[in-house]
Amino acid sequence: MGLALKNTEIDAIYSSPLRRALDTAQAIAGYHKLKVQIEPDLREMEVGELEGVSIADLGTSFGQFLLNWRQGLGTEKLPGGESMVELADRVWAIIQSIKSRHDQGNIVVVSHFFTCVATICKALGWPVTTVERIRVQTGSISTIDFADGQPRLVSLGDTCHLTEK
Repeated sequence: MGLALKNTEIDAIYSSPLRRALDTAQAIAGYHKLKVQIEPDLREMEVGELEGVSIADLGTSFGQFLLNWRQGLGTEKLPGGESMVELADRVWAIIQSIKSRHDQGNIVVVSHFFTCVATICKALGWPVTTVERIRVQTGSISTIDFADGQPRLVSLGDTCHLTEK
């Protein structure tokens, strides 16, 4: 990821405190002589009791809950965790805070799947249940332009930099 953004002008880099995101942010920062600013609210969705549960066991142990969660409005909390609405509100608040600190310029935010797709939903005014319809891969780059005060999705899940040359 660092190489992919090597020649991009970057004014600040923010990251989730979780290791995968932080390692990626530091790889990017190394090319720009910037310090990574850690924001705890960029961490991944709190999944509570689902932490460490295998995909196979999800259907068995939490089948009815998952069905309700997928068909809901995003307000259903994961057992011991948070709802999509709570996640989206948490992440959008920190994105707005970061945006207010950097009126102009390119800001890199490194985070996780649900955090990224929830941000995209909020930016575009889509219901958080739309996350089911958005696919981004690990290591992909999505770009939101806030230049005129109206968020615009410029790229979604770009993985061109991940192909071998």
